[in-house]
Amino acid sequence: MVNGVNNNAQSLAALQNLNATNKSLEETTDRISSGLKVADAKDNAAIFSVAQSLRGEHAAYDVIQVSLDRSKSVSDVAIAAGETASDILIQLRDKALSATKDIDASSRAAFQEDFNSLLVQFEKIVGSAEFDGVNLLDNSNPGGLEFIADASASTTLRLDAEDFSFGGPNIIIDPATHDLSDPVNATAALDAIKSSITNVNGALARLGGSSQKIDNHANFVTRLQDVITEGVGELVDADLGKESAILQSLQVKQQLGVQAMSIANQAPQAILSLFQN
Repeated sequence: MVNGVNNNAQSLAALQNLNATNKSLEETTDRISSGLKVADAKDNAAIFSVAQSLRGEHAAYDVIQVSLDRSKSVSDVAIAAGETASDILIQLRDKALSATKDIDASSRAAFQEDFNSLLVQFEKIVGSAEFDGVNLLDNSNPGGLEFIADASASTTLRLDAEDFSFGGPNIIIDPATHDLSDPVNATAALDAIKSSITNVNGALARLGGSSQKIDNHANFVTRLQDVITEGVGELVDADLGKESAILQSLQVKQQLGVQAMSIANQAPQAILSLFQN
């Protein structure tokens, strides 16, 4: 090895090693501070791309979850209104049953008044069974409510509507023709009410099944999002225990590198002793 002052190979080598250690120390510090081993594309382009795709899918399921929550609310309102409507039908049945007997005119008039009042109440409840502009009971949305079921928008789920309008497929009662004016009419009204009660019970069962379907899918979406979150974590999260050990090692290497630089820089000083008398 040539002893000279123009070049110091040992110092240059020590500097390169120290720079490499400082770069590794910077990267380790970034991983510890962010908690990520892949924070951007320059860390690992392939893994970052996969992680971004999964994050996008997770965000899409957030939108689906909002849609499911809305559908669940629409269903809950419809079920609550349907159950109240069923209670009113039971009261109507009692009034009609009482009117099938031979009773005095004043009693029949009282039954008729209560009967009419209950019909009005029934209609108001059905008309008020609305959430966010959707009513599943008044025949304003005969096709029901359809919502997206997956992140690719390739499949949908449907919340079917039930027609609770007077004279419709479920509510056989027609206020224009059914009354309690005499035993014969009361009997006809009673038969219509009984059929309506049976139909409403079936409709409520279907609404309950649709609501359960929404609950099940919402639970699935929540679990799927948890799996996606865990998957992204496995790809990009830093092992802080491992990074801590690496940090300790790099700090020691940094200190040794500084000392090596100092020793290498002092080497040319030895040449001076060759020229002393």
